[in-house]
Amino acid sequence: MTGQVEIRGRLPHRFPMLLVDRVLDVEPGQRITAIKAVTCNEPWYAELGPDTPPEGFGYPQSLLVESWCQSAGLLGTWDDPNPDVLSGKVMLFGSMSGVQFHGQVLPGDVLEHRVRVSRAVGDTVIFEGESLVDGQPVLTVASVVVAMRPAEVLRPGESASA
Repeated sequence: MTGQVEIRGRLPHRFPMLLVDRVLDVEPGQRITAIKAVTCNEPWYAELGPDTPPEGFGYPQSLLVESWCQSAGLLGTWDDPNPDVLSGKVMLFGSMSGVQFHGQVLPGDVLEHRVRVSRAVGDTVIFEGESLVDGQPVLTVASVVVAMRPAEVLRPGESASA
């Protein structure tokens, strides 16, 4: 198992947008299983009032996808971590397809993200996988494409030909 020290050493995200709590299993370059515990103490629940219906406590789908993608980011950078996006290589989100939501995620649920490398070509990686709650799928992802690029070519005024 891998905890926050290792996760923060691989991802640049921090509170409130670090959405992975622990890595249960990883086979570098192949697959990862990571978890995110959803709690009612997260900022997106702060404005919910006493009259909020149960469905109003659904974890935002955009954050479900972001959490899954952060797990993919961990897998993609496992052997070469770089949480400082101002140097080294930066992981750039390219595209996403075949995303399906299968159920609502609520406070108290533990998301289990399963991410696999579908294909890797040079500095570009295609991921696929799913997220489960209590063994039941709540999200499936057919394809997420990311590209790794040197930070120096992404800065304003510098060449972007890499």
